Amino acid sequence: MDLVQSYDDEVSLIWKGAMSKYKSTLGLLKIVDLASNRLSGEIPSEIAQLSGLVSLNLSRNQLTGQITPEIGKLQSLDSLDISRNQIDGAIPTSLAQIDRLAYLDLAYNNLSSKIPTGTQLQTFEAAFVGNPQLCGPPLHSCSQEEASPVKANLENQEDKKEVMSTLGDYTSMVLGFVVGFWGACGSLIFIRPLRYAYFDFFKALGDWFSLSLALIRRWAMK
Repeated sequence: MDLVQSYDDEVSLIWKGAMSKYKSTLGLLKIVDLASNRLSGEIPSEIAQLSGLVSLNLSRNQLTGQITPEIGKLQSLDSLDISRNQIDGAIPTSLAQIDRLAYLDLAYNNLSSKIPTGTQLQTFEAAFVGNPQLCGPPLHSCSQEEASPVKANLENQEDKKEVMSTLGDYTSMVLGFVVGFWGACGSLIFIRPLRYAYFDFFKALGDWFSLSLALIRRWAMK
């Protein structure tokens, strides 16, 4: 069953043998309990339109996606349980703005990042069990990477780019050396006059060094 389905904000009732339709009634709902119903899909943002909602229980289903930031509009909410689903992403900061929230259970999901700071959220330590990527009070302190996963990801990408750039520089140097070396060797091998001139140059250079050393020794012995 997919939780994300359209619905009509309308209820039809048979009253005294006559069909009557009542519109705009969903906003009057106080309690929604859909626990253990094998629901799937994302929690619809339209749920925030239930302004009078006091208790919402969607636990033990197969819900995915993230908690809608619109949930902060449920200012009458006293109890929220979406534990044991597959909800991911960060806990919206708007959840910390629900002053009446007395019970919260987000355990055993895939939530991540820092827990928003609020007067109620820091008192629900058991509510965050089973979310190893969550951090911050009342859990362990956040490292820089945990508190800002987007920034850490960007830094990792920059590091990878720097490594690739350095690797490219070294590759260019090696290729330049190989091309230059074999270019010089090829010239010496295939061009005979150049080869003779090359060896004559080094022979003359060696003779010059030998003569210089002999003169220095003779001068030192005087």
